[in-house]
Amino acid sequence: MKQASDILGRVARSLGARRGTARLRAVALIGIDGSGKTTQAHRLADALTQAGLPATYHRNAGGRAWLGRLAQRLGRRDAQGLLGNRGMLAVESTLRWLAIARALLGTLLTGRTAVMDRYAVCQYASIRAHDGRRGERLARITYRLFPAPQVTFLLAVEPAEAYQRIERRGTDHEPIEYLVAADAAYRSLPEFPTFVVIDANRTPDEVTRQIRDHLAAWLPATGSPVSRPPLLAPLAAPARS
Repeated sequence: MKQASDILGRVARSLGARRGTARLRAVALIGIDGSGKTTQAHRLADALTQAGLPATYHRNAGGRAWLGRLAQRLGRRDAQGLLGNRGMLAVESTLRWLAIARALLGTLLTGRTAVMDRYAVCQYASIRAHDGRRGERLARITYRLFPAPQVTFLLAVEPAEAYQRIERRGTDHEPIEYLVAADAAYRSLPEFPTFVVIDANRTPDEVTRQIRDHLAAWLPATGSPVSRPPLLAPLAAPARS
């Protein structure tokens, strides 16, 4: 773990050292389940690549859906029923940390723009939504090695709409109460003012347009980024009173 931390520390310093360039290096799409993150992240990676900025989609899931399906096969209600609330959050935090670390290392090696489907703040929101705030401080300490994306899009959708989308999808299930708690958790994060809030209640094409309009300054019609300093910086844990 120490060796991995040292490597990621070098990644963060390398990314931070590039502040003098205007290249878009990392974009994150976050939001509650059913907000359309995965669809939009795939579309964005394709659009950036077509515009002349090679990009790679990275799914930084914490494994909760997979754990939920495993729990049901074993006769448990959900992941919490299988591992307990603290156990589920610990496994989720670890799996997401590893996924983000792999994505960042890949970005450093290839030079491609990283389009992140979920990021570190998703873990903080998950912890808050599951009433596990005591674990948030530890999560922030372990995740603070990761540089913040230059742009973080929060796909904001009404929990009732998200619930209907998940039910139509039919691959998993989320209680409406959890979706409400998760929505509130994202909005309560200290990072919330830095998010670009996207109205994700609209159609997928309309959401895509909102995202592309915001990124127009980074990718003009010529496909060349404009001269604008990147915003990469290590995620710092907020002060505790």
